[in-house]
Amino acid sequence: MSKKEHPSTNGAVPAEAEWARYAGPARTLVLLNALLALTLELTMFALVVWWFLALDLTLWARVPLAVAAFTAFATLWGLLVSPKARYPLPTLWTVVFKLAAYGCSTLALWDLGYPVAAIVFAVLAAANTAAVTYVRTRPAV
Repeated sequence: MSKKEHPSTNGAVPAEAEWARYAGPARTLVLLNALLALTLELTMFALVVWWFLALDLTLWARVPLAVAAFTAFATLWGLLVSPKARYPLPTLWTVVFKLAAYGCSTLALWDLGYPVAAIVFAVLAAANTAAVTYVRTRPAV
């Protein structure tokens, strides 16, 4: 794939899964990292909802806030930084957006009283974001 055709440089949607461009052990690692990315993304959404539901407000205020937060996070994620984003951001802004979103989830988990889990989540999210960025901006091996 030439640099001009690469999805990270021209904003095009990738035609195939990232792991499909690799072979052997590299393919397995890229596939496992993609599964980790999915797990982290779903966890991110769940943590934000959990935090809103744990606020010291009435139930009638917490539920709509949690739904609105989930909707905003999921919509922005899907439109801007998912592998098949409709309006993909440039690589730098994708990384900034992901780290900000994961950071919000980390702070939510910390505020919920799980600082060790928050640190583990932040480290996994940063490592996964670095690996995904590397895979998406590099030609297949």
